[in-house]
Amino acid sequence: MEKEPKVTGIGGIFFKTSDPNATKDWYRQNLGLVTDQYGSSFEFRNTNNPDEINYLQWSPFTNDTTYFQPSPKEFMINYRVQNLEGLLVKLKAAGVTICDEIEEFEYGKFVHIMDLDGNKLELWEPVDHVFTEMLDGKTTK
Repeated sequence: MEKEPKVTGIGGIFFKTSDPNATKDWYRQNLGLVTDQYGSSFEFRNTNNPDEINYLQWSPFTNDTTYFQPSPKEFMINYRVQNLEGLLVKLKAAGVTICDEIEEFEYGKFVHIMDLDGNKLELWEPVDHVFTEMLDGKTTK
C-alpha cells in the first residue's frame, strides 16, 4: 500500500551565521550538542515504530551561502516526508514553486520548494537506518 504523500515531521533546521564553527563550538560547550562538520544530529524515536531511530539535523551555514537561494531569508527548514514523488504531484497541481528535481542519496531523497512567504523549504524522504550507521552513535539525545 502506497503511503499518503505528506510531511511527517521536522527533518532539519538550517540557519546563517557569521562563523559556523564558532557557533557549533558555542552550542557544544554551553548546551551540550554533539557536533560534527555539518552541525548536530538530534536522535529521536519514530512514534509508530519505537525501535526505529529518526533524526533531525541542526546546521549553521555561512552568511554568504547560496544554498537557501532563491530565498533571501536567514533560515531554511527541512521537512521529513513520506512518498515524496506523490507529494510533488500534489504540490505541482496546487501551483507550488518547485525549485529543482529530486536528488537521491544513500540517506534519502531531497527536493526544494518555495512557500507563499518566499521561504525555501527542503523536503526529505529519509532512509534513517543509513544515518544510524553513518553517525555511529555520535548524536545529540
